[in-house]
Amino acid sequence: MTFMKKLSLSAATIALLAAAPAAVYAQETSSSLRGSVTDGAGNSVSGASVTILHTPSGSVSRTSTGVNGGFSSSGLRVGGPYNVTVTADGFQPRRVEGVFLALGESMSLNLEMSAASGTSDVVVVTASAIQAMNTAVGPNSTFTLQDLQETPAINRALADVVRQDPRIYIDESFNDSIQCAGANPRYNSLTVDGLGLNDGFGLNSNGYPTQRMPFSYDAIEQVSVELAPFDVEYGGFTACNINAVTKSGTNEFHGGVFYDYTSDAFQGDSLEGSSFTVPEYDQKRYGITFGGPIIQDRLFFFAAYERFEGIDIFDRGPEGSGAPTEITGFTQADYADILDIAQNVYGYNPGGVPGNAPVIDESILVRVDWNINDDHRFALTYNQSEGANRTESDGDNNEFEYENHLYNRGSDLTAYTAQLFSNWTDNFSTELRASYQEVDFTQASINGTDFGEVQIRVGGNTVYLGADDSRQSNELNYSTMTLKGVGHYQWNDHYFTFGAERLTYDIFNLFVQHTEGEWRFNSINDFRNGDVNRIYYGNARGTNNPADAGASFAYDINTVYAQDEWSGPNGLTVIAGLRYDWYTTDDVPNENANFIARNGYTNADSLDGRGLIQPRLAFTWDARRDLTVRGGFGLYSGGNPNVWVSNNFANDGLTAVQLTNFGPQNLLTGTETYVADEGGTGRPIFGVPQSMYDSVASGAANSSVNAIDPDFEIPAEWKAALGFTYDGDLPFLGEGYTVMGDLLYSQSRDAAGIVDATLEQVDTAPDGRPIYRSIDRSDPDCVVPTAAACSSRNFNQDFILTNFDGGESLVLSLAVSREYENLGLSWTAAYAYTQSEDANPMTSSVAFSNYAGVAVSDPNNPQAATSNYEIPHRFTGRVSWEHDFFDDLTTRATLFGQVSQSRGYSFAFDNDDGDIFGDFADRRHLLYVPTDASDPLVRFAPGFDTAAFFAYADANGLARGAIDERNSHEGSWWTKLDLRVEQEFPAFAPGHRAAGYLVIENLGNLISDEWGILTQASYPQIRSIVDADYDAGTNQYVFESFNAQTPESRVSSASTWQVLFGVKYDF
Repeated sequence: MTFMKKLSLSAATIALLAAAPAAVYAQETSSSLRGSVTDGAGNSVSGASVTILHTPSGSVSRTSTGVNGGFSSSGLRVGGPYNVTVTADGFQPRRVEGVFLALGESMSLNLEMSAASGTSDVVVVTASAIQAMNTAVGPNSTFTLQDLQETPAINRALADVVRQDPRIYIDESFNDSIQCAGANPRYNSLTVDGLGLNDGFGLNSNGYPTQRMPFSYDAIEQVSVELAPFDVEYGGFTACNINAVTKSGTNEFHGGVFYDYTSDAFQGDSLEGSSFTVPEYDQKRYGITFGGPIIQDRLFFFAAYERFEGIDIFDRGPEGSGAPTEITGFTQADYADILDIAQNVYGYNPGGVPGNAPVIDESILVRVDWNINDDHRFALTYNQSEGANRTESDGDNNEFEYENHLYNRGSDLTAYTAQLFSNWTDNFSTELRASYQEVDFTQASINGTDFGEVQIRVGGNTVYLGADDSRQSNELNYSTMTLKGVGHYQWNDHYFTFGAERLTYDIFNLFVQHTEGEWRFNSINDFRNGDVNRIYYGNARGTNNPADAGASFAYDINTVYAQDEWSGPNGLTVIAGLRYDWYTTDDVPNENANFIARNGYTNADSLDGRGLIQPRLAFTWDARRDLTVRGGFGLYSGGNPNVWVSNNFANDGLTAVQLTNFGPQNLLTGTETYVADEGGTGRPIFGVPQSMYDSVASGAANSSVNAIDPDFEIPAEWKAALGFTYDGDLPFLGEGYTVMGDLLYSQSRDAAGIVDATLEQVDTAPDGRPIYRSIDRSDPDCVVPTAAACSSRNFNQDFILTNFDGGESLVLSLAVSREYENLGLSWTAAYAYTQSEDANPMTSSVAFSNYAGVAVSDPNNPQAATSNYEIPHRFTGRVSWEHDFFDDLTTRATLFGQVSQSRGYSFAFDNDDGDIFGDFADRRHLLYVPTDASDPLVRFAPGFDTAAFFAYADANGLARGAIDERNSHEGSWWTKLDLRVEQEFPAFAPGHRAAGYLVIENLGNLISDEWGILTQASYPQIRSIVDADYDAGTNQYVFESFNAQTPESRVSSASTWQVLFGVKYDF
């Protein structure tokens, strides 16, 4: 279906939705208003009528004060302005104007009534005059519509906005993934109008289920980031919850159009004194929003459409190529040599250096709001997004891919949300929500899969060609449905919340690696001569047809919760609640008898029946009129990607079989035959080895299995927070300052991780770490790993999803802001200090990669260490200014800056086959650093450059006589400035606004190509520098060769300046 056809069907779709209950996991989508009414003597005024009017739409909510003078109203539209009018017998009516409500927060409004004066005049005050304040329990940031409009958002994405919080780091080297408080981005939650729009399957590093933000930036009314919201309605994450609500229609027609543009002419072409060629490209983006009344004061609509047309730029090239990012140690001669061998020895053209590739992405959002009456409000949202781009499979700075190793990645999202807010009495209100979404996800090699993946080691680098192993057979689609019902009841000083939710996942995943094989060579000469070190092959058992290996499964997450919010004396509010999540499913992986025989338990297990009670306790205290103190603790769960569970269905050892052939063997002169390719000729790499093909057809008994630990517990995170907000004077600086400080401590409980169940310790290395070997407990000849029959065989691995102990984080943050209304100036300065540890960062969607992609000294018992996601220090600052140089034509400028310390990194052994420690995982075992050349634990092979090694070790802070610690080496600092300037122009009609704007990304780099440079360790933050072996007879490491590597490398895409030009027209 074309996109415009989808647009034309949206109205019909919304009409049908009223009769189609469907839903998704949700967070807060509205605001609430609470307060108290007193007389001049401070006595409570009961029975007062409170009318809350949303002036743009005419929406009205009515309530009254209780015996203690308190009132509350929930389910209100985010934003404003609101007018709040209070009337009571014997008192002068009072109205507060200009009240704006924040997403997921409660506005505290305490009013003092004056005795009736004999007139009916209403006393009018503004919200700012009585210091009305939005309050949230727990560390958070809220960004208003004005914040969104003024931010230098060159990508028009949520990441551009939330990065202003120093606790939030945007990884510009990894698709702008959002890291919250030193945690894995996969543990975040993203909700829009209550619909969960985070990457539910864990395949996208940007956190979305789509390639770009799945809705228009101009559709957003407000966005908030909550790091520890102690309200029991919040769940489904352990890092942070990013919560957005969209705009609504009002009683006036309003809208806007925009267009922006950039190209290669507006991008930097030199870094640190070295020029490079920027490929020609054009990028444009345009969109429209429109909303208004269908029926005045009753029925409203809002719609937003956005389209992006750009390119993907690939900036890596061989050393000496002039590319922005050159792969040190991989020369132009190496590049030409591999290309020649592929074409003339194997008959395959791998493509050249990747060039630009077009990107198209578009989205539509339609929302309808219906004020049924003063007591009931209904909202309906339809969201559609589709897009695709070309993606690197292995794009780190020590990796190079020939063009045909890239793949096309796309997604198509359709989502619906319906919400009903009801006030049944002055004390009782409810919210019902139903949401549904479907995601179709595609990944396909750009030049087909006739030729398998080839990996060639070149020094400390890996070179790739052929079809990527994970995209040879890959297809995914899933849907989610959520139902939610929540009630609120006010009884005297107590505000009770109770509710239930149900989230249903329905998933189909076809993911079979190596269906065309993966072929590893230890050098260019080995590739030339056909000496392969290792071959992987996997396919559907019995048929060798990957279509037969798809996995379908479904499960539910059920939730109930209850909470009491008590408004105590002297401005104290206490919240106490319980949340209970539990999993149900009828689906389990196919049971594998060989796995049971090997390990003593079944792989046919799931999350069914597992649950978690999550207590929450928090408080806010208005210590003074200008000071609020807040704190709390609670348990959180969720955010663990579905792909980790899906791995168990797709890799049961029966549906699909994965085999490994450990070399060496020769592809050109050996006796092995190869399965015929489409041309009818059995050629190596075009076809897999016939012996492996036949083993899959017969159902190999020792194929790898992914399973769940029978004692697996739902991963969770304890969070404790203490903070304050101060609005007032600062000594020596003056009045009008806002200061916010927060402490957030988190401790992992049953963190997720992967172990290999086939490993058994057989020895102890010279430095005390274990040495493993694979065993097969079902084979009498291989129960003991030292047995000759066992050691002569090659085994696949059983990867078990299990729990690890350890892991914690501490985040301290401080922010100061000030606004000068008479100068049109405002500024914010903030800082966050983060310490974060985990046992396994779980960086991948594949079990093996999660197991092997982390630096360790003991792979099956990893200890907590500095997290891959820790950003120790981060400063942020923002200055916004506006002035009318011409009558009613405003000039606006916003400068945003950040100073961050990059991630840490580790040093490791560079052994090629995992043959020292026995886990078959390369280049991730933490390096033992000898005391000196006479260290008894190490023997240096002839030709090993000890002088160069020890000089390198000392220069890079490697502690002698010890095993290097994971991520213990501090990353470099990075400073970046972004600027947005906007100038209004005369519009076509009164009330309209026309403007032109420009956004400069990395202003410092525009001024000097030595500034704004991001230098950091590439994934997985491991530098493998010593190729070694182990001599069991002498119990010594044998250091065979030293490969000096630069610990960090430049990230060119994040270091280069860019300018974007745009125009917009609002009406």
